[in-house]
Amino acid sequence: MTDEQEQRAWVGDLIHDEDTDRRGIVADVRGGTTWMLRQEYGPDRWTSRRPDRLRVVRAREERLRAQDI
Repeated sequence: MTDEQEQRAWVGDLIHDEDTDRRGIVADVRGGTTWMLRQEYGPDRWTSRRPDRLRVVRAREERLRAQDI
């Protein structure tokens, strides 16, 4: 897997949105062009059309493994 593939944010990933300086979870990706984001805790939601600006803090798989412990 290349660095670009590893860093690409996808559904369930905990991310830091560099454009808005916010942390959240990728809730959905619509049409491969719009990333639907939600706060890690709370009801706030926003969108991004710049996946290159979404830095993955913790991938979904890592988050799920941590919950199992």
